[in-house]
Amino acid sequence: MLLFMIAAGLSIIMGFMNVVNLAHGSFFMIAAYVAFALMKQGMGFWVALMVTIILVGLFGWFMEKVFLARVYGKELDQVLLTFGLTFIFSDLVKWAWGTSPQSIPVPGELSQSIHLGETVFPVFRLFVIMIGVLVAVLLWYFESRTRVGSVIRAGVDDRQMVSALGINVGLAFSGVFAFGALLAGFSGVLGGAVTGIYLGMDAEVLISSLVVVVIGGLGTWKGAFAGAILVGMIDTLGKVWFPSVSMALVFILMVIVLLVRPTGLFGRGVQL
Repeated sequence: MLLFMIAAGLSIIMGFMNVVNLAHGSFFMIAAYVAFALMKQGMGFWVALMVTIILVGLFGWFMEKVFLARVYGKELDQVLLTFGLTFIFSDLVKWAWGTSPQSIPVPGELSQSIHLGETVFPVFRLFVIMIGVLVAVLLWYFESRTRVGSVIRAGVDDRQMVSALGINVGLAFSGVFAFGALLAGFSGVLGGAVTGIYLGMDAEVLISSLVVVVIGGLGTWKGAFAGAILVGMIDTLGKVWFPSVSMALVFILMVIVLLVRPTGLFGRGVQL
């Protein structure tokens, strides 16, 4: 579910905007550290979560307006720009919080565990699973039942036609990018409470998210959901059964999907 939330934003950004944002994982990392800092100052988990995702969404909007708006249609420039930004963000985090791993405390009401048969399962992880499912339902409703969702679907299929119809594509771009950053930030705070926070987590989650997007297809939350389930399960079970080649299994899955469906499981044929 954590992979789904970050990959959904990345998939929509790449599919709708044709922007290769290699700094997307940085939103995940920055959100985790910002939430950690807010909670260290005495702010509660839920308040810190809301403040953090708003700040990360605004930061995504600022980044799109100031940097990415200048390199639309220039894929190589986008790669170089966002790749460089990842180093800047990583160094800023290192300067602000140091290199020691940290952790976000789980809220007290979700700190218990429950018994599922012979397995003891943390309640917070069940909460994260339910949140991921809820986000999927909300994205489905947003995409299929709202006017903004129809504009985004049309933009994925034919961006030029949407612009010709008088729709402010620039505003839509900024909104989509900010929303994608917000989802990554949301995932970052929840993920920080599950796995801890540390330097390099942005690169790890970016690689996994890119694999999810390739498997699921660009421009669709359905693909992000299916791809995240497949990648998460194969990676986890692979670490149990085949620990030495667990990461290779994920890429083997990606190769198989690309051979069968080059646009991904739910891809719309969008080309970068």
